[in-house]
Amino acid sequence: MIERDFDISFIADLALREKQIQQNYRPIIAVHKWFARRPGTLFRGLLLSEFVNAPLKESFYRSNNLQGLRIADPFMGGGTPLLEANRLGCDVVGCDINPMSYWIVKQEIEYLDLAAYRIAGDNLLRYLENEIGRFYRTRCLKCGSEEAHVKYFLWVKSMTCRRCQKEVRLFPGYLISENKRHPMNVLLCAGCGRLNEVEDRKHPGICAECGKPLTTSGPAKRNRCPCPHCGEINTYPDSKAGPPRHTMFAMEYHCPRCKPHHKGRFFKTPDSSDLVRLDQAESACNALQTLFVPEDEIPGGDETDRLHRWGYRRYSEMFNSRQILGLELSCRFIAELTDERVRNALATNLSDLLRYQNMLCRYDSMALKSLDIFSVHGFPVGLIQCESNFIGISGGANGYNVGSGGWSNITAKFFKAKSFCSRPFEIRHQGGRKITVEIPGEWIGETNNGFKPNGMRKVNLSCSDAAKADLEPESLDAVLTDPPYFGNVQYAELMDFCYVWLRKLAGKNVSEFAAPSTRHPGELTGNENMGRGLEHFTEGLSSVFQKMASALKRGAPLVFTYHHNRIDAYYPAAVAILDAGLACSASLPCPGEMGASIHISGTKSSILDTVFVCRSTGRVPAKWIVSSPEGLADLVRGDLEKLKVPSFTATLGDIRCIIFGHLTRLAVWFLRKDWDSRLPTDHRLDAVAHWINAFGGLASVEHYLDDIRSVSPVLQNMAAQETQTSYGEIHAQLSF
Repeated sequence: MIERDFDISFIADLALREKQIQQNYRPIIAVHKWFARRPGTLFRGLLLSEFVNAPLKESFYRSNNLQGLRIADPFMGGGTPLLEANRLGCDVVGCDINPMSYWIVKQEIEYLDLAAYRIAGDNLLRYLENEIGRFYRTRCLKCGSEEAHVKYFLWVKSMTCRRCQKEVRLFPGYLISENKRHPMNVLLCAGCGRLNEVEDRKHPGICAECGKPLTTSGPAKRNRCPCPHCGEINTYPDSKAGPPRHTMFAMEYHCPRCKPHHKGRFFKTPDSSDLVRLDQAESACNALQTLFVPEDEIPGGDETDRLHRWGYRRYSEMFNSRQILGLELSCRFIAELTDERVRNALATNLSDLLRYQNMLCRYDSMALKSLDIFSVHGFPVGLIQCESNFIGISGGANGYNVGSGGWSNITAKFFKAKSFCSRPFEIRHQGGRKITVEIPGEWIGETNNGFKPNGMRKVNLSCSDAAKADLEPESLDAVLTDPPYFGNVQYAELMDFCYVWLRKLAGKNVSEFAAPSTRHPGELTGNENMGRGLEHFTEGLSSVFQKMASALKRGAPLVFTYHHNRIDAYYPAAVAILDAGLACSASLPCPGEMGASIHISGTKSSILDTVFVCRSTGRVPAKWIVSSPEGLADLVRGDLEKLKVPSFTATLGDIRCIIFGHLTRLAVWFLRKDWDSRLPTDHRLDAVAHWINAFGGLASVEHYLDDIRSVSPVLQNMAAQETQTSYGEIHAQLSF
């Protein structure tokens, strides 16, 4: 059972490593972007701990067959728990009200003829090369070849000065490249627009072309920018002016002829031929009567209101003409394919490609690559945008693609993702070496994609509210899920960006794509724009947990991950468990995020989730049921000791989230006997809050952890040194 056999240290180490480069450990996630995916290693560890009678370190790296078990995920999102259960041989049931979730998980699990897919993908690349390849060529400054490939076009937002009516370019800074992956710093001259390579950013000297001083700092700051012509202070954005204009000012390119003897990257200012190619692409786009470009308006929302402030009103306005041209031609090619699964696979690829092919992508001046629109979980609108080569550039070192964000990149990672279905593996770390361990006998799918088909597995996916799922009593062996964490990610608002295109291309015969938007009044993320608060979240979570609990076999686990920076966001989880008639038999910490993630790095957020294990009946170690803040602090010390694994040191935010998990578990334990689920939602939330406050809350537990907290970083990880303290009799068990 999980409470007894789950190995926190072992899984935490694996989860941390997986989250650094998740596609290397679970290539299947590369089928399509989904937000905040939890580590597959975590759910594999949970399933094996529950259903395999062997030490987790042994069972993890060998083939397992859990045929006959039925596992459900009522919030399937990107599908991680279902993929892990399906791989182990279980029948799976998955629900999500977001049609993009349904589509993505379906594409992840269903069988695909990879040979046919590869042929179609190669044909698409050749077609695009013939049609638009010339628009992604440039003249190499080193050898003069006209066949160099543009990796990235860099654009700056511009506006018309309200006084002199001349162009104002909104440069926040002029540094194009740091001297990390390129030998020199590359700076744009504010005077003449030439690119200069300099050794010292702090003392860059003067422009080699016009002699004006170089600087890293740009004029656009705090939504204000002086006009370089008349000095007028202009403010931005102007929502009434329509979508922002952009001016191309720099390019990074790749010259196959020069690269073998060239150190660093290739940069240039667009020349007259580059501008002609741009004009030709715009003309070709204007001459094309688009069939697949969506004209959907962007609804208001917590995230999409940012787009409205910048004048965007339709999704199609978030792309330039060259991108629209490539996307329309791609859609036309895909729509003509006769193999339905290959057609759907390439449609999924196009949907995923969109996050790199838009005018909100940014250029990372240190890593020297495009940052896709979803590199943070929102719609941040920057002043410098990066347009990637639409087709992609093959023929790099070791056969890899050069650059990122093109069709060749997307199809390569998709092929690798679906290949993982036939031959899954795990990564073992030994003595500093990373060893790939193939797991023969395991596979992902409704049928085996591999060479030796060995049976069918039931896969039941639906785009629906799990609270209304048709599940018979005692039909589930476990529920494993990663539900929304109140208010953290606006899944529907973000996924609509892809959905409107996918619906236009593939939705004609897909009933799940009937609605014009993925937004749904039952979505369980907090959203001020839609009036969804804590009570709405509580009611939705509770109704789903009650449905799942009624379908679980007696004593079978309902397991879910959760984390939030505020204790009140945990109250709905406690209410939902109690309403479902379950006890919380364990709250286990496990890394669920990557500290280097753009939306986490440098913040006070936690990368730890709490894994809540809930059952209708069972046994729990008596030492886990504490009645004082000091006793809870001892449990936290024990958890921190188990989390002493390479590359992790608990921050203050991590410690806080461990405490929140234990407080929630204990609130459920002590409130369950007298719980009345018929009370109004606000009363039930208040009951949980009252118990936690009466216990002493966060501050009272932190008081007993001052020695650890005093050496724990706020933003960066440092080692925690305290050892575990026993509490109560080590072997005592309490029944429930």
